Amino acid sequence: MFKKKKSEYDGLNILDLIPIRMFEFEVQEDEKVTLLIPKFRDKILGKYLQPVIKKKFYKVKLDSLGSFVWTQCDGRTTVNEIAERLRQKFGAEAEPAVDRVAKFIQHLYRGDCVKFSI
Repeated sequence: MFKKKKSEYDGLNILDLIPIRMFEFEVQEDEKVTLLIPKFRDKILGKYLQPVIKKKFYKVKLDSLGSFVWTQCDGRTTVNEIAERLRQKFGAEAEPAVDRVAKFIQHLYRGDCVKFSI
């Protein structure tokens, strides 16, 4: 019924890809991240409607694990390295770290929150 989004990264191992953040974010005192996703991503709509509306962003609050992963998506670190850092910081709470990080990064990619570098 629904077609799966085609990607130039199909067939590549997600653990070898380097995620890059596409949106701004805020970090609270408890180190949790809130993503600021623009309501209008289209350049034409955004140019005319963004200045008029009061709330320009959707705010998506991440938990501590998601916040850590988001901050690690710096354009230099592979998904596998992020999973290892998550495991080191959170220990057993993060297990299975590789699967969790891979699925979360895929979710972010499908939502156009990250892009990949190879």
